[in-house]
Amino acid sequence: MNLITWNCNGALRNKFASLDALNADIFIIQECEDPQYHAQYREWAGDYLWAGKSKNKGIGIFPKNGNRVTSLLWDGSFSIAGLSSVHASTHWTTSDLQLMLPFRINDALTVLAVWTKGSSKESFRYIGQLWKYLQIHREDLSGPKTLLMGDLNSNAIWDKPDRWWSHSGVVAELAQIGLQSVYHHTKQEPQGKESVPTFFLHRDTDKPYHIDYAFASSDILPECTLSIGDASEWLSLSDHVPLVVTIKS
Repeated sequence: MNLITWNCNGALRNKFASLDALNADIFIIQECEDPQYHAQYREWAGDYLWAGKSKNKGIGIFPKNGNRVTSLLWDGSFSIAGLSSVHASTHWTTSDLQLMLPFRINDALTVLAVWTKGSSKESFRYIGQLWKYLQIHREDLSGPKTLLMGDLNSNAIWDKPDRWWSHSGVVAELAQIGLQSVYHHTKQEPQGKESVPTFFLHRDTDKPYHIDYAFASSDILPECTLSIGDASEWLSLSDHVPLVVTIKS
């Protein structure tokens, strides 16, 4: 099975041909518009899942090759214990966070699709959103045959010493529940030292970063291989390149 995560940088309805050439079983696409507003897009999308705050930008799940996806209605809340403060920031719910879309593939694989978001007004933006999500849904993500895939907008190079929801902290928490990065497992490279980028700021090849990831549970990690799209083929379409995970079994 081939699963692809790609931030398409908008206007997905104009990029179908490039995606179809990849022959994926499941597409996880960030920054795509809601298919319901475009007839040709709906036809291509098929039995899709989509979530977003705006009809123009969200995260979509598009099954192909006869595969089926089912939305998982995860919901919950978390409060930071042991604080004298009663400020609203010490308590949050699943619906407060963006953008996470959990689903099942063929009633066999559990996947959390991710596109971390955030504004400069928020302390817990980008990777902080995923950290908050983990505090609520750690158990949901702890089972077998589980994947977490998407655009995390994050890398260990941006860790800050006093930020306990840093990239490295989230990676450590994922490891505690049995999820490891497929890229780092297969390439044997440390976080923050990635040799292959997934994102190019302003589509500039002199400004490469690795901010897209796939994490797999320990039972399927040995069966996973990973490849990353070539910038020369994809930068005309987006500032990100696709990340492809193949599960052999």
